[in-house]
Amino acid sequence: MERFDREAPLPAQMQGRWVEAEDSASELIIEGGDILCFGAAVAYDYKLMGEDDGAVVVSLRVEDDAQDDAFQRANITELVLTPDGEFHAYNVKFSSQFVRSAGGGA
Repeated sequence: MERFDREAPLPAQMQGRWVEAEDSASELIIEGGDILCFGAAVAYDYKLMGEDDGAVVVSLRVEDDAQDDAFQRANITELVLTPDGEFHAYNVKFSSQFVRSAGGGA
């Protein structure tokens, strides 16, 4: 996986507005390098992006190792778009599947 600064946009196929598959009131919005999930901006420092067995994978990270555990518990830390179009976001405490919102862009 390749390292990118926060400002670098996430992959084009992840851009736009998504809703949680089981709760359409819960949104994930990706605009450029910015991520808004469940109403809060994800404050990360850099991301690792690449492909794994055809899936597009983004791992969100912080520079300060002392803050890593708290970051991983409070934010989404991984985004995965499978080859068959399923989009998942997760961290050490939860995972959610998201579907493209009607009128959600890209």
